[in-house]
Amino acid sequence: MLWGSNARETHPIFFHHVLKAVHRGAKLYVVDPRRTSTAAWADGWLPVQVGTDIALANSVAHCILDAGLEHRAFIHRATEGFDAYARTVARYDVDRASRETGVEPGLIRRLAEDYARADRAMICWTLGITEHHNAVDNVLALINLALLTGHVGRWGSGLNPLRGQNNVQGGGDMGALPNKFPGFQDVEDPAVRARFEARWGRPLPARNGWTLTEMFEAMERKALTALYVIGENPAQSEADSQHTLELLRGLEHLVVQDIVLTRTAELADVVLPASASWCEAEGTVTNSERRVQRCRPALSPPGQARDDIAILGELSLRLGYDLATPSPQAAWDELRSLSPMHAGMSYARLEELHGIQWPCPDEQHPGSPFLHARLWSEPLLGPRAPFIPTEQVEPFDTLDASFPLRLTTGRHLESFNTGVQSSAYVWPHPRKTTLDLSPHDAARLGVGEGEQVRVVSRRGAVEAPVRLDARLRPGLAFMSLHFPDQVDTNILTINVTDPKSGTAAFKAAAVRIEKLLQPPDSAGRGVALP
Repeated sequence: MLWGSNARETHPIFFHHVLKAVHRGAKLYVVDPRRTSTAAWADGWLPVQVGTDIALANSVAHCILDAGLEHRAFIHRATEGFDAYARTVARYDVDRASRETGVEPGLIRRLAEDYARADRAMICWTLGITEHHNAVDNVLALINLALLTGHVGRWGSGLNPLRGQNNVQGGGDMGALPNKFPGFQDVEDPAVRARFEARWGRPLPARNGWTLTEMFEAMERKALTALYVIGENPAQSEADSQHTLELLRGLEHLVVQDIVLTRTAELADVVLPASASWCEAEGTVTNSERRVQRCRPALSPPGQARDDIAILGELSLRLGYDLATPSPQAAWDELRSLSPMHAGMSYARLEELHGIQWPCPDEQHPGSPFLHARLWSEPLLGPRAPFIPTEQVEPFDTLDASFPLRLTTGRHLESFNTGVQSSAYVWPHPRKTTLDLSPHDAARLGVGEGEQVRVVSRRGAVEAPVRLDARLRPGLAFMSLHFPDQVDTNILTINVTDPKSGTAAFKAAAVRIEKLLQPPDSAGRGVALP
């Protein structure tokens, strides 16, 4: 199951492996509001209405229970909270789900039965699930399905959040999270904190830090006045971008460390030119399957650019803490001494085994090809896996007579994020930002292919050319965010966030379309509404 993932365009290497499995006879189901190029390869496409994923997941569970296909033995021995979960999903029969999601009842039943009966099954998801105001609950609804069927903790069965950027898994592993030390160890655990304090020789904060969303909230109340940005472009990647720019401009001090002069870097007081980690740096990288691999420089950084670790070492020295010119291997060995799940991954073993998957607790351990096998151990090792019931909640940015269309956003195959790097390349079939509409909606609105229109949300407006897409259902519009210098799509998106994860609801904005009476302003990237 690919749920909220257009993997054909956003994870093409991964999808190549999916296609090999499909050619060998595996069944593929795609849950997506759009009939994407990924859905074209599916045995079943479930065209869920934006923001109704929980209703659909709960209905799939309802069908599994109704047919008696749940894995009773696994539920009894390895989980808890099943009865409360069963009571919740009992209210999500296929007729209710079909009304709320727009998916045909027969298709919901077929997905449920194929998933439950499969010898091995995987659920993969991406931002189509997590860029909502109830992101964590969406993910929990999918985890519940895996627990219900026992499709977890076994080779070829499990849950996989597909990572959207190179080494984003490694960033989290190394502690680039507000509530975790390296190795996903809790900041607020006194015993954990004491070990890090002893190694680093400094007292550490006893409370969790801020998420990215909370940082911007702190900027607004002037509790955060200086910002150090490494490899991020929030000026163009955050929702409600006009408001984001106001907050960034209001900082007392902004430092940006990056490989190109991003829009955020243009606002900075100090810019530190860094190396391109994939070809100009020494160290390690961790991919989506948790495999830690060595990387080595093929080139030297140009001009005055330096490797990130060298910049951080020099900055630390000026702040009064001498890291003694840290080397990548020394930093890695320090990590191994503090993170149990990395303890067995020496540089020598990483090279010998061509990478190792964590957890790897000692130098005799081969690594872990998959997680949660403990749930099948006899007796059970560790805590039971909890069912956590979730309820359907409508998108925060509601549709009404003034804003009747649902806008969702996403990527294209040849472009990446805010286009800082990929927009500079020359492609044989270039594709700019368009407003994709169904032919039905275009006819109703009286607009045609290529016509420049005004797209208005409750936060602002942009102008974009219309592109007709027969794969879109009426009422749904789509835009990418790769070319903010031409069309700043994130002026339209809403910055309401999931309180558990801090993720903004990029996937569900309410908009209207206005015809232009005058030729469009060639310089207009968009305007904020008063």
